[in-house]
Amino acid sequence: MSQSLSILGAGSWGTALALLAARNGCDTLLWGHNSQHVADLKHARENQRYLPGFLFPDKLKVTDDLRDAVQSSSIILITVPSHAFKTTLLNIKPYLNGSPQIIWATKGFDRESGLLLSDVVFDVLGKNIQIAVLAGPTFAREVAADLPTAITIASNSDTLTARLTQILHNQRFRTYTSTDIVGVQVGGACKNVLAIAAGIADGLGFGANTRAALITRGLTEIMRMGTKLGGQPDTFMGLTGLGDLILTCTDNQSRNRRFGLALGQGRDWQQAVEEIAQEIEGISAAQEAYGLSVKYQVEMPITEQVYNVLFNKLDPKQAVNNLLGRDKRSEI
Repeated sequence: MSQSLSILGAGSWGTALALLAARNGCDTLLWGHNSQHVADLKHARENQRYLPGFLFPDKLKVTDDLRDAVQSSSIILITVPSHAFKTTLLNIKPYLNGSPQIIWATKGFDRESGLLLSDVVFDVLGKNIQIAVLAGPTFAREVAADLPTAITIASNSDTLTARLTQILHNQRFRTYTSTDIVGVQVGGACKNVLAIAAGIADGLGFGANTRAALITRGLTEIMRMGTKLGGQPDTFMGLTGLGDLILTCTDNQSRNRRFGLALGQGRDWQQAVEEIAQEIEGISAAQEAYGLSVKYQVEMPITEQVYNVLFNKLDPKQAVNNLLGRDKRSEI
């Protein structure tokens, strides 16, 4: 049976997933909010701004008409930044028909409330809806280049999981399944904060020992928060926890890591943001994760120091000293 998919968000990640689905034979419609950008996509048949070098297959179409995008498929995949997630849901709600299936590959918390994005979906669209989250160690360019990749689909619907697997899975893109929607989201949001920390440490000239310690202790923080919110411990040892954390903390394709590097090297925050010129989800995630840690009394010292660097103008070197000066304790 022929499948169709509408993807909302024409950045690098949305484009990479659109390329993947279309190459797999799925009729794919990619929506972008910027009319000029969409016109450029249609003319060039590639995303020269965010993901250059990958021509669109015939199965991939582009539009700036939100109604058309939403009503072209019952499967809606949202890839907009987390700060635009709720607004996107509100905008598509009038156009949804029947029993839509809502998927997102956005990583982060709701900026206004600090809620998980699944809670935002249920608040806006109702609780009786099939949802899924795509997460895992994935860089858009490597997916577009058809390099071997594995990702997790976490859903409350076996039917939706099966449909997404059919659309996305191939010999180079392996999909695993999960029912732990909470754990998958927490891992995807918090890892960006730790990537900033790893970048800061490397920017300060610290070595591989420091990076390994940050990743390991950072994973501990993610697990504390994730299980507090209802996630399953095993999830954080998988693709969406440890896997995604390693990826974003160690490779300079990560915008969050590059942002941290710039801070560690003494660069101005705004200058670093402008040079990267794409969404850096870890900035808002640091504020939201720290707020949750205070609210739920979850110990997250690395997250706290990143928050203080970003929002309280703490010197990055002092942040490291604060971490090293903490009281001695058992690791586990």
